[in-house]
Amino acid sequence: MTPVAASFNKNYTTMFYFTSDEHYDHFNIIAYCKRPFHSVAEMQSVLIDRHNSIVKTEDIVIHAGDFCFQEQTAKKIIPLLNGKHIFIKGSHDSWLHKKAVQIWEKKIENILIVVCHYSMRTWPKSHYNSWQLYGHSHGRLAPMGKQHDIGVDNNSFFPVSFEKLKMIMEQQPDNPNFIDKKLDSKEYDKNR
Repeated sequence: MTPVAASFNKNYTTMFYFTSDEHYDHFNIIAYCKRPFHSVAEMQSVLIDRHNSIVKTEDIVIHAGDFCFQEQTAKKIIPLLNGKHIFIKGSHDSWLHKKAVQIWEKKIENILIVVCHYSMRTWPKSHYNSWQLYGHSHGRLAPMGKQHDIGVDNNSFFPVSFEKLKMIMEQQPDNPNFIDKKLDSKEYDKNR
């Protein structure tokens, strides 16, 4: 069950948004992550409202895992959310097909973006400063190079736009294994 965009309004520039770890219908996540909600209903209302306040119908939303436990919850929540949705399997997504994608890669504005539920030490093309977006850690794990925790706990319960990620990544250091193509081979060998 992975609804994906079929057609787009040609008068609208489609935006990409990234999010993770919503944990719909998961009461215990409120205590585990010290979320500022008194009930699942309140949490879900805030998550849906914040999502829909920035995501438009034609936008694409990448969910990097832990959307919800059960298919009935997914069927209830997904129609309430703006956008076309792509789901990556996390540790609490038993409703997704066993063959659901665990890593999603997409080049946007010539930047390779690698999305996985889990943070990685290296990832495809990290030596060329590709980005890695992850969840699972609920804001408790510092990024390394061009990484960002896209989980709702780390982003005031909002999805993160590609435009905002560009600003965040400009402030991040290069990836630890980045190969600067500006160096000639002698300079590179000298610095190894």
